[in-house]
Amino acid sequence: MGHAGMAATAVRYLRSAGAPTAVEPLPRPALRAVRDGERPPVDPAEFRRVLGHFASGVTIVTALDADGPAGFACQSFASLSLDPPLVAFMVARTSTTWPRIARAGTFCVNILGADQGELCRAFAVSGADKFAGVDWTPAPHTGAPRLPGAPAWLDCTITTVHTGGDHLIVVGRVESLDADTEGTGDPLLFHRGRFGRLAR
Repeated sequence: MGHAGMAATAVRYLRSAGAPTAVEPLPRPALRAVRDGERPPVDPAEFRRVLGHFASGVTIVTALDADGPAGFACQSFASLSLDPPLVAFMVARTSTTWPRIARAGTFCVNILGADQGELCRAFAVSGADKFAGVDWTPAPHTGAPRLPGAPAWLDCTITTVHTGGDHLIVVGRVESLDADTEGTGDPLLFHRGRFGRLAR
């Protein structure tokens, strides 16, 4: 039985037992702007230091707009939903690449391998020609750049964008994807400000 079947069975049981099948939504919290002189509850440097202990994979998110290819290095990437197939990445509101991805309405996530640290560094630089000397091929659905040597990629259409403090949360529907058939390459990892690889 799939997820939908299990959910339908649970709803039927709750109804037969006289239990409510819907929960009243909680009241929305009061929102206000941060006043001058208010300090954040956590020191930003300490926040960064502690979160640095969380090891993550590394990606390059790319798009193709009227001005050509665009992209940026991104470690804030995650799978979100299986049905429908959704992924998400987080991008700083100050990013100069994000407006180009937003205009394109599509993107390709290139999941990097352990030997692609230099490529990642090139795409982490703001204002540079990140595609100088980089060959790429168009992803099959959106035409967004697929980068050479990336062990896996996901070709996506933007569905929603949410606000998240000083970042935006971008949700995309996966239109096509692929990975190395061998699956032998190690991923590029980021931990405590440095690149690393799996210890086998």
